[in-house]
Amino acid sequence: MSELKKVIMLGNEAIARGAYEAGVKVSAAYPGTPSTEISEYLVQYKDDLYCEWSPNEKVATEVAIGASVAGVRAMSCMKHVGFNVAADPAYTVSYMGVNGGLVIVVADDPGLYSSQNEQDTRMVARAAALPVLEPSDSSEAKEYMKAAFELSERFDRPFILRTTTRLAHSQGLVELSERTEPKDKPYVKDIRKTVMMPGNAKPRHVEIEKRNLELAEAANTLAVNRVEMKGTEIGVITSGIPYQYVKEALPDASVLKLGMVNPLPKKLIEEFASKVQKIYVVEELEPVIEEQVKSWGILVTGKEIFTIQGEYSANMLREKILGENLSLKEPAQVPVRPPVLCPGCPHRSVYYVLNKLKLHAAGDIGCYTLGAVAPLSVVDTTICMGASISSLHGMEKAKGKDYVRNWVAVIGDSTFLHTGINSLMNMIYNRASGTVIILDNSTTGMTGHQDHAATGKTLQGEPTCAVDIPALCRAVGVKYVIEVNAFDIEALEKVVKVETAREEVSVIITKTPCVLLSKGKKPLYTVHRDRCKACGMCMKPGCPAMTKNGDGTVHIDDTMCTGCGLCADLCKFGVIELAKEDR
Repeated sequence: MSELKKVIMLGNEAIARGAYEAGVKVSAAYPGTPSTEISEYLVQYKDDLYCEWSPNEKVATEVAIGASVAGVRAMSCMKHVGFNVAADPAYTVSYMGVNGGLVIVVADDPGLYSSQNEQDTRMVARAAALPVLEPSDSSEAKEYMKAAFELSERFDRPFILRTTTRLAHSQGLVELSERTEPKDKPYVKDIRKTVMMPGNAKPRHVEIEKRNLELAEAANTLAVNRVEMKGTEIGVITSGIPYQYVKEALPDASVLKLGMVNPLPKKLIEEFASKVQKIYVVEELEPVIEEQVKSWGILVTGKEIFTIQGEYSANMLREKILGENLSLKEPAQVPVRPPVLCPGCPHRSVYYVLNKLKLHAAGDIGCYTLGAVAPLSVVDTTICMGASISSLHGMEKAKGKDYVRNWVAVIGDSTFLHTGINSLMNMIYNRASGTVIILDNSTTGMTGHQDHAATGKTLQGEPTCAVDIPALCRAVGVKYVIEVNAFDIEALEKVVKVETAREEVSVIITKTPCVLLSKGKKPLYTVHRDRCKACGMCMKPGCPAMTKNGDGTVHIDDTMCTGCGLCADLCKFGVIELAKEDR
């Protein structure tokens, strides 16, 4: 490109662009909101780099480490809970350092928009002694990615780029640059640096602490940390998205904006503190910056007045710092709209059967977690990826075989390949009993229909070998593996009754694609209202396409109906019939 071009980009798109411009050659990720789109945007540059969906975040990080060892710039992407899965290699590569630049992009989720917990990656990074950059807008997201790779190679440190939901999914103006491709770094065998057995790890620990001290000293002059000096009455230390709230709520305050949040620039912070009368630390989630600054003897105000939970806002800062009463200015509270399974979702029929049989389900992470809410109300536990099978195993070992006949574990196909297979192996190895239902909808549905190792297609759009999930289950020792159509409720009910009665491990696979994968015409069902008995059977699965009329009869919204036919199967009076084969 001969001239610089400015475009509007989502934060995730800007991160992908920054990786491209930095000369990244390998990227590996597992989809997880709010980080998913980074890889989906990055794949548009597949002529210049390689990117993949890995089966989990641990594998993704190890792929990136391998590429770094080989001498190229590499990255992995994940959400905050995914970083827990990647912790094993992340903690160790901190000791190893890098050859080619290495960046781990981690997206936190303040406010729990799509996660099972709020977690502050900065705290994990401190424990792992990993440096962290945190951008405040899309422009910085792109530039900080480039800076992270440069700093990674300069200081021999893997870097974390921390983002949040608000940054990942908000738009900003980004100036595009040409891609730079640094020369591959030669691989030089050095087992003291790359083989982390105790004799080598001990001196490497000393080395990384030395490198981090150098980095902390450099942080005092790095451009990513800057002072915006205005008045002396109020000073604010902040970073990331909260910086935007500070600028809106406190336009006259002096601000120390931290782009590097680990390690902190101590001298810069001390100098800033000496110039203002009162200092606030504004950071979402944990008091990571606040506690360090207070430990240096600097008096600051933080979590005494700000919350640890959820997202911040400009209005919150006005209220807490300026004392403004904004209760009358707050928008009216709208009724909460709980998430529901899509019309035609194959999980709905499975949960209908489990509900009918009065079975409990140990749940997992995916669309199917929504089986916990009314009217299905089947899922009793949700912990983390792969935990449904492990927790079912724990129940059986605690209470015996008879107890788990009233339970099943439910898990999606992508999640099963992520960490569920390990849990299934554990059940077999430790002579357990129990029934696992793999809800195979042929995609990673919750994060937007990404491919995985069993779909037969890579992130780059290339056909590939598809893992045979039934064969995989048999290979680890499961004797009873049954495949059934999720919408064949009669067959499904019969299979569930048989398998939950066994005294061994069994796997039921409901092989029915996600309704949103089909782009073709769909059938349409209608209700003969004059013959409807108002029995309510068709309403039990809770399909959002179905509503009750004032007289108790039912109505099907033809704009929402996907033609799955579940309601017609449940109607014993033939009142619901196929109106059109396709539309």
